[in-house]
Amino acid sequence: MSLKLTDITRERLTRIPLSGSHLYWALAGILFVWTVKKIIAVSVRNRRMPPGPPGVPILGNIFDVPKNMPWFKFTEWKQQYGPIFSLNMAGQPVVVVNSHKVTADLFDRRSNIYSDRPRFVMASEILTGGIFMVFSGYTEVWRKMRRAGHEGFNLRASEQHQPMQAREAGLTVLDIIQHPDAWDDRLKQATASSILTAVYGWPRISAKDKPVIQRIHAHTARIASAVVPGRFLVDIIPAMKYLPTRIAKWKREGLDWHERETEMFEQFNQGVSDRVAKGESPTCFVASLIETEQRHGLTKKEAAWLAGIMFSAGAETTSASMMNFVLAMLLFPDAMRKAQAELDAVVGRDRLPSFEDRKDLPYIRALVKEVLRWRPVGPLAVPRRVTEDDWYEGYLIPKGTMVIPNVWGMNHDPEIFPDPEAFRPERFLDDETGTMDVAPPDTHGMGHVTFGFGRRICVGLNFANQALFINFAAILWAMDISKAVDATGREITPDPNDLVDAGVVVGPAPFPCKMTPRFSEVERVLERELGHAA
Repeated sequence: MSLKLTDITRERLTRIPLSGSHLYWALAGILFVWTVKKIIAVSVRNRRMPPGPPGVPILGNIFDVPKNMPWFKFTEWKQQYGPIFSLNMAGQPVVVVNSHKVTADLFDRRSNIYSDRPRFVMASEILTGGIFMVFSGYTEVWRKMRRAGHEGFNLRASEQHQPMQAREAGLTVLDIIQHPDAWDDRLKQATASSILTAVYGWPRISAKDKPVIQRIHAHTARIASAVVPGRFLVDIIPAMKYLPTRIAKWKREGLDWHERETEMFEQFNQGVSDRVAKGESPTCFVASLIETEQRHGLTKKEAAWLAGIMFSAGAETTSASMMNFVLAMLLFPDAMRKAQAELDAVVGRDRLPSFEDRKDLPYIRALVKEVLRWRPVGPLAVPRRVTEDDWYEGYLIPKGTMVIPNVWGMNHDPEIFPDPEAFRPERFLDDETGTMDVAPPDTHGMGHVTFGFGRRICVGLNFANQALFINFAAILWAMDISKAVDATGREITPDPNDLVDAGVVVGPAPFPCKMTPRFSEVERVLERELGHAA
């Protein structure tokens, strides 16, 4: 009996008069023909897609992409294949974009089809219930959360947090002077404290709050770990999501964690709600959510998770940027001395820097840009998913393609940033024309693309820029940063490429350094300015 694939696909297998070895060979034939057709289809599609490394049959480039720090390899391939290239990851088409122009063309100018996400089953659907804004698809829930987040942290809304951020920066410097060996812990604590105040209206945190902070950091680390490719088999075989929890331990534990995190975030929001009802709540993001609840249409759970996202994502990324700043000052002391000279000329030594000084501190503003360019905390942006077939520069980008922006490659493009590994805030200043805040095209005036692109650009970027500016200014006004020495008296020079990749946020590995007051009156000025409130 002669069977065609079309016959088999029309009829139920149970109606085919085959049994035993005949059925086995029929099924093997179906699989063989399907595989051949798949290979041919992928081959035809790949010929129309942007060029890229050849890979192997069926599995494509799955063995070519490093599991650790793949942005270095992507940047290398950019030199060979150009600003846009494609990969075949076992049948999943992937496009990597490596230039400001390409990302702006796709994510800004075609944002209606480039704003979706690939499916993150474990991280998005199980651990975070589909409402973790960073990973969720381009849905109505995402749009509601995005609007609410933007309203709470746009430029004007962020400015109301400046007095708190300035005070936190001063207290942090005083903490470091009094506990110099714990400088890194103090910086991380300060970052968490300011964001908790902005989101929930909490007072400045102290050692007694450490368990809560550790729990939230563990929450962030758990989600980041779940995004790592291959970490969970369900992301490769999505149908496994429907396995019963009694036989799927990973699913049972993931759902349990989701319930616990939901309870924690809802308790945080309820605390703010109780204070609002009593007229006691200070200005904060959750209080504004409560006031605009009907307009945004968020459920209690969605509002709780949105607030949790604003804290957890903001704390991790800002903390990593603070550590990159200290590392840059260690490795490039000339930049530190130039920043300190500007602070001495504008601020003097009898008061702390303030946000009112910002317009007169172009080098400090440029230094913030350079930290974010030099070591982006997200060297690969979270992938997008194109929702329609698209043609770009003569190349096909098929519907369902995963599109990965190589932030590292763009921030280290030698044609735009000569000698990209050097730390030079002067890149963003033009002495000849007197232009300050110089920025390459298609970077939204920021000079880098670390905050992302299009409709998914970081909603907290204004708050983060404020925090980095005032903390960098306060630390450099008060402190000298220098290399630590080992037991033999030899200076310890950290490797800037010794990174900790947590899955989404990447920061420097722990390193020693020495922070010392710049002048004898630093502590007295700090205590006077802060009302001796440390």
